[in-house]
Formats: sequence, structure tokens, C-alpha cells
Amino acid sequence: MAKRCMINREIKRAKMVEKYAAKRAELKKQMINSSLSMEEREVAAKKFHALPRNSSAVRMRNRCEITGRPHGYYRKFGLSRNKLREHAMNGDIPGLVMASW
Repeated sequence: MAKRCMINREIKRAKMVEKYAAKRAELKKQMINSSLSMEEREVAAKKFHALPRNSSAVRMRNRCEITGRPHGYYRKFGLSRNKLREHAMNGDIPGLVMASW
């Protein structure tokens, strides 16, 4: 199980990404827009860089919903490989069958 503080940090980042998403997108459009003057684009860039770092979506880390494990994460299920295997063996995940031969 991951440290509780690490899991809470990811939750905090997710909230911050959601909060600043529209503002970040608008500032990015202004920075790229060639019809604006160079000074206006520089002002937009300064505002963009003044935003919190954790408001960027690339800083988020996928974690297992049950354990918080960051590695061995399957996006389709939202679980780490260990918990996915346990749930597959118990038959908790519909349509998922463990291979045997």
C-alpha cells in the first residue's frame, strides 16, 4: 500500500488540474496566436508560467484505486497488476479470464 500522503498528493493534483484547465488552454491559445502582437504573447506566456506547476496534467501519476501503487498500472481497469490478478482469479471482473494451458 502506498503512503497515504502520496495518494492525497495525487488527489490534490487532480483537483488543481481540473480547476486551471480552462485558464491554461486559453493562455496557450494566446501564446500561439500569431495575429496578436509579440508583447501580448509575452504577457500571456508570463501569466502561463505564473500558474502552479501542479496544474499541469502531465504531472499527474496513474495509481491503483485500491492500493495506490504507481507501477504496473492497467488503465483499462484502474488497478495495478497485483490487484488485477486477484480480482481476475475471484471472477470479479466480467469478461476477463486468466490464461491456462
